[in-house]
Amino acid sequence: MERWKGRVALVTGASVGIGAAVARALVQHGMKVVGCARNVDKIEKLAAECQSAGYSGTLIPYKCDLSCEEDILSMFSAIKTLHQGVDVCINNAGLAHNEPLLSGKTDSWRNMIDVNVLALSICTREAYQSMKERNVDDGHIININSMGGHRMVPSADEHFYCATKYAVTALTEGLRQELREAKTHIRATVSRATLPCHRFSYESDKCLIQLLYRKMIVEHVCVFVRVCVTMSVCVCVNININNEHGLSLSLP
Repeated sequence: MERWKGRVALVTGASVGIGAAVARALVQHGMKVVGCARNVDKIEKLAAECQSAGYSGTLIPYKCDLSCEEDILSMFSAIKTLHQGVDVCINNAGLAHNEPLLSGKTDSWRNMIDVNVLALSICTREAYQSMKERNVDDGHIININSMGGHRMVPSADEHFYCATKYAVTALTEGLRQELREAKTHIRATVSRATLPCHRFSYESDKCLIQLLYRKMIVEHVCVFVRVCVTMSVCVCVNININNEHGLSLSLP
């Protein structure tokens, strides 16, 4: 991580969960991190915590509605003006609405496409252009995906959401191919986190176990991001968590 000290990373959806944890980890390793979300109160609090902890990097909160292209373009313009540009782009933001294919609301479907697919694509494009115009040839674009992007879950409420996450898988592969054709060393990586399947006697047990696994995923995705930015190839990383062996990272 030494070569990334002082350089700029964009983390979308940085107010909670994986995004907040990744932003903190990168700041801890000396990067300037622009953390964006619709509500920046939590990011501002996290920035203060990072400063109090004496981390060598900086967290810069930025209010941005990722469902609005104008907001995204304005954010990249501000980053260019204040920090020259983006060296690492982590597309973490995503949302899900419980809207089945046979009865779902169009507005909810559109919102998932806007954030999970279009915002990711716009941020990717703008990050690449930022790197290209500054002759940055070692940048990295990381897409945080979910198991819903690699297998269809047996729940009608999640089918449309899964479709948007399958799109993330396809978009990352397309990006990898385009970067190769452009003969650039800028890298693209997609993650997928897999939770084990269990049968529970009580709903409270299920909720507790799922909470613990979410915490594990947040912690280990941070490890994944740190590993990725040190790699010199484009990869898909599987994050598998199970009872017997804990975390494993594999490169298919």
